[in-house]
Amino acid sequence: MIRRFDAVIAGAGAAGLMCAIEAGKRGRRVAVLEHAERVGRKILISGGGRCNFTNIYSNPDNFLSANPHFAKSALARYTPADFVTLVEAYGIPYHEKTPGQLFCDRTARDITYMLEQECRHAGVTIFLNTSIREVRRTTEFVVGAGADEFRAPVLVVATGGLSIPKMGATGFGYGIARQFGLKIRECRPALVPFTFGREDRGRYGSLAGVSCEVIASIGKQRFREKMLFTHRGLSGPAILQISSYWTQGQPITVDLAPGGDLTPALLEKNRRDRSAAKSVLRGIVPARLAELWIDLNAPARWSNSAILELERKLHHWQVNPTGTEGYDKAEVTSGGVDTNELSARTMECRKQTGLYFIGEVVDVTGHLGGFNFQWAWASGACAGRAL
Repeated sequence: MIRRFDAVIAGAGAAGLMCAIEAGKRGRRVAVLEHAERVGRKILISGGGRCNFTNIYSNPDNFLSANPHFAKSALARYTPADFVTLVEAYGIPYHEKTPGQLFCDRTARDITYMLEQECRHAGVTIFLNTSIREVRRTTEFVVGAGADEFRAPVLVVATGGLSIPKMGATGFGYGIARQFGLKIRECRPALVPFTFGREDRGRYGSLAGVSCEVIASIGKQRFREKMLFTHRGLSGPAILQISSYWTQGQPITVDLAPGGDLTPALLEKNRRDRSAAKSVLRGIVPARLAELWIDLNAPARWSNSAILELERKLHHWQVNPTGTEGYDKAEVTSGGVDTNELSARTMECRKQTGLYFIGEVVDVTGHLGGFNFQWAWASGACAGRAL
């Protein structure tokens, strides 16, 4: 069956649904094609099931891209306040976590319900369990899906990245980009835990479950948040954040005790030994970490210089991950459709009229804490208003 619309949107995630809503409000006949059995599957699992739907402090500095200026236009034209206004119009209760992270009080279903309702009000037609098998361009876009053929002058690719394949993530969007001659920036897992090699797993494996506040840094990038030791390596917000800046073989510096100071207490008379060091450090970091750290780093002689070196190591732990947990555990995909191929104002391809790319499939990656959802809402809204 041939189905005709003003626009076809591939993907019923955050960006795709927002795009559909904005286009539908403007009288466009919109079809959203989704291969899963329900919309917004990644929305539903985000934030521990409560959906960290935006961050009120969102600004361009919270995003990575080969072109750091690209996201500015969209982020300025659809702000966190705009999305909060929509959330409040539906009476969805929410709360703020530091810094500026907004979560649903109940469940993420409140957000998907809201988006589905907005689609209905805007006259958007959503086709679930509909996998796209081909895309062609004649005088319009022809999208083959199942036994149907969807035809429209506009095609919006909102298929997401490669992260969390168990939720249906694929490289489909990148394939469409290549089909139409667009450049792809190298993709890799981002906001992802690190893995240790065998030696470090043996050394630190007993700390699995231990969490502490740290500063994780690579060059000038620094994040002060919680870190979690796992059986395989390191996780927690600080590690997920810095992982977006990491490349294979690069060391990471971790301050295990920001603001903590071993030296004054240990330089006191009669407090220059392993037992004293453990006692002092237990007051700064979790006990299990204190015990192991001193066992691994205690000097042979407790001289002033040895104590200062112990202090230095505590604040400059050099971590050498062998890799990451990959796309299975990555919250987002870094890289994607090169922003030089797109209009920053509309998300339309410069080379192909009527073809748009929005959301995670584009080379714009946010920090942890609601920023990636804000990019989805903003890029989707800008494209929807331009269709």
